[in-house]
Amino acid sequence: MDQQQKPASGGFKKFIIAFILLVIVGLGATGIFYYLRFFGPNVTGEQEYLYIKTGSDFNAVYNTIKEQHIVKDTFAFAATAQSMDYPARVKPGKYRLTDGMGNRAFINMLKAGNQEPVKLTIRGLRLKTQFAAFVSKQMEPDSMALISLLDSAKYVEKFGLNTDNIYVMFLPNTYEFYWNTSADKFIEKMYTYYTEFWTPERKAKAEALNLTPAQVSILASIVDWEALHDDEMPTIAGLYLNRLRAGRKLEADPTVIFATGDFTIKRVLNRHLLTNSPYNTYLHTGLPPGPVMMPSINAIKAVLDPQKNDFIYMCAKEDFSGYHNFAVTETEHLKNARRFQQALNERNIKR
Repeated sequence: MDQQQKPASGGFKKFIIAFILLVIVGLGATGIFYYLRFFGPNVTGEQEYLYIKTGSDFNAVYNTIKEQHIVKDTFAFAATAQSMDYPARVKPGKYRLTDGMGNRAFINMLKAGNQEPVKLTIRGLRLKTQFAAFVSKQMEPDSMALISLLDSAKYVEKFGLNTDNIYVMFLPNTYEFYWNTSADKFIEKMYTYYTEFWTPERKAKAEALNLTPAQVSILASIVDWEALHDDEMPTIAGLYLNRLRAGRKLEADPTVIFATGDFTIKRVLNRHLLTNSPYNTYLHTGLPPGPVMMPSINAIKAVLDPQKNDFIYMCAKEDFSGYHNFAVTETEHLKNARRFQQALNERNIKR
């Protein structure tokens, strides 16, 4: 009897061993499956960034990821996202993608809202509309959202400015913003930078010139347009301040060009001087109502620390070096102007 039972006992042991091995293999396969699902490489690297718009839900994010082929296995991404409760924690933003990133790391980044800030370098933009268009290309708010606020008298009033001079608030520099910053929050943050720039010392210098900070920036915009070379800015600033103190019209060509809206003009003619606009300083005494461009920091500093001179007139040098001939008397100025006009004629510059 005992001899007959041994084969059965041996067979059972083999079955048990085989079953255990099968379980181990199954567990190993399951472990590998879940490891690959959670930690294995899935992000393709075909896109540098994933942009999630404000108000997006998980379906919108999933569709973007699928349409832009951001991951290799969208099913694995969706399953992992569900298991990590990501659909309830979608955050808008601009997220940098790393080739080979696993689902778990990818989703943890999205859940935490660990987006990459936008470095916004602003300089020399002439118009509010250009500025709004520039910002909208790098951030979520569209240009119309920005312009509608900047053109709202009620909105800009809280900054102590108006719709004509609100543009002075934006100073050339490099700033960091999150991509999904709203238009309102963006403007408020720029106002913070503006107030930080206008230190008590700078405000005191403006007051000594009998100008407000906004007026300093408006004059600086004219100086900046006139000066091709920064080292000439204090001289030009001094000249225009002399005109303001004397109650004379500024007669600044940049204001005329701005008034016409034709920024291709190279030679200001008599017909341009008749342009009916509050920005035309050949027709109106004092500063224009707003800046004619975004002034550089150097131009603002030049107005705050102008050269002390007696100049009343200026005219571009006939050598086209970008520098100017300055004059105290009209007679001297007319000589300078004739030389420049002759140089324009020789180069056939008619407009």
